[in-house]
Amino acid sequence: MASGSENPSETLASTEEDSKTLSKKAAKKEAVKAEKLRRQQEAATAAAAAALSALEIDPLSENYGEVPLNDLQSKAVTGKKWTEIRFLNEELKGNEVLIRGRVHTSRTVGKNMAFLVLREKGCTVQCVLTVAEDLVSRQMVKFAAGLSRESIIDVEGKVSVPQVAITGTSQQVEVQVRKLYCISKAVPNLPINIEDAARSEKEIEEAKKDGIVLAGVNRDTRLNYRFLDTRTPANQGIFSIQSQVGNIFRQFLLNEGFVEIHTPKLIAGASEGGSAVFKLEYKGQPACLAQSPQLHKQMAICGDFVRVFEIGPVFRAEDSYTHRHLCEFTGLDVEMEIKEHYFEVLDIVDRLFVSMFETLNEKCKMELDAIGKQYPFKPLKFLKKTLRLTFKEGIQMLKEAGIEVDPLGDLNTETERKLGHLVLEKYDTEFYILHRYPMAVRPFYTMPCYDDPAYSNSFDVFIRGEEIISGAQRVHIPEFLTARAEACGIDVKTISTYIDSFRYGAPPHGGFGVGLERVVMLFCALNNIRLTSLFPRDPTRLAP
Repeated sequence: MASGSENPSETLASTEEDSKTLSKKAAKKEAVKAEKLRRQQEAATAAAAAALSALEIDPLSENYGEVPLNDLQSKAVTGKKWTEIRFLNEELKGNEVLIRGRVHTSRTVGKNMAFLVLREKGCTVQCVLTVAEDLVSRQMVKFAAGLSRESIIDVEGKVSVPQVAITGTSQQVEVQVRKLYCISKAVPNLPINIEDAARSEKEIEEAKKDGIVLAGVNRDTRLNYRFLDTRTPANQGIFSIQSQVGNIFRQFLLNEGFVEIHTPKLIAGASEGGSAVFKLEYKGQPACLAQSPQLHKQMAICGDFVRVFEIGPVFRAEDSYTHRHLCEFTGLDVEMEIKEHYFEVLDIVDRLFVSMFETLNEKCKMELDAIGKQYPFKPLKFLKKTLRLTFKEGIQMLKEAGIEVDPLGDLNTETERKLGHLVLEKYDTEFYILHRYPMAVRPFYTMPCYDDPAYSNSFDVFIRGEEIISGAQRVHIPEFLTARAEACGIDVKTISTYIDSFRYGAPPHGGFGVGLERVVMLFCALNNIRLTSLFPRDPTRLAP
């Protein structure tokens, strides 16, 4: 054997020894971990036992605690009456109330006092727990202080009016807590802090000037956790306004003799023309999602419904990454017989939206104020009788302002805004109608003007310089309709049932469509349509 060479048996022995040493270390490490875990479990068990013991010895233990699952399974009807937080005011001073809300914030003052701010539908009230014999115990104060934010609780107590105005809550009364029960506990670490999500950009910027850093929440995070984001006062206001818009739309049209209809969203061909459709297979046949209820609401007019409307989903497969486009939105659609002139449709638009704006301003002041605190805006300017301009008049206003626009082309976003600014300056309104659009930029079913086939009996309606409504008189002559569809590159076979519906006597008719989300966005001067869509669907978002 050469000098300096290793003995294999010695090397093996050394390796085994090292392995044993490592195994011992690993075993020792695991033993330490196990011992640590055991102690933690013992401590947790002891703490739980102590807490249970404390509850057992607390004579007031029945006045607070977590409600067991058994009692939440529709166990009994007790007849209890809950008061909404928004109705708590000075007139209820001294009254006993039962309220339910989320824990918005909590803080303690020593061991004998705790303050909880409860939130319900964007409204908040301060609840006070003060240790008092036979009323509130220290254990009860401790329980209340330990409740995590966003937990849902029931509070029974007496309404009081503090001598000093309360800052940070919507209601200027307090509730002196006598009983408190946790209905649903939230996890301690929330992905979104509601206070952060409710801050305005202005508030964050003002604090920054003073050297204070306030957290905000970016849009993607908001949308990822939309069910948390919607808990802010502004979002509660936005979707209350949206609900009212739909309600006003429906009630106004019902009062005008319209019938609400519900049309299919699975169709054989494109309803608007073009390629921006979501295609799918329907039982072995090619199909797509409806871009609008256009074809079917016209067929309803042929079915002698005379005046119809629909509120329903609309699908557009456009790759539009803008502040005002969605791939799915809620359409508010109208169709009606025309006796003499398509201005009859414009008259409905005029009265409908003026009525809507007036009603929102009158009945939704609290909601508009909540929105304005986070997203400051000026009230919409509109006239009692809506301004109407022809497309040519709009083009002339732009030209006089030094903006060259194709007289037979469409307006782009920038020229729409510029025209809106010019209209505001000249007529003092942010809501107006532009009609007689060039035929080349309208759908195949649009009726041309009698005196100039280059223009059409169509219109768009604008709020704050952005288009919200598109409408027109429709072509109701089947031969003419077929020619128009072919000229627009539409396979006539896919809309044959639509065209055939006009072969058996069809009255002159027209209508319009408007996006619900866009109406709310522009009425409240919000900068992105995703703020007014509960769970928005755009080219990049399919969840939640």
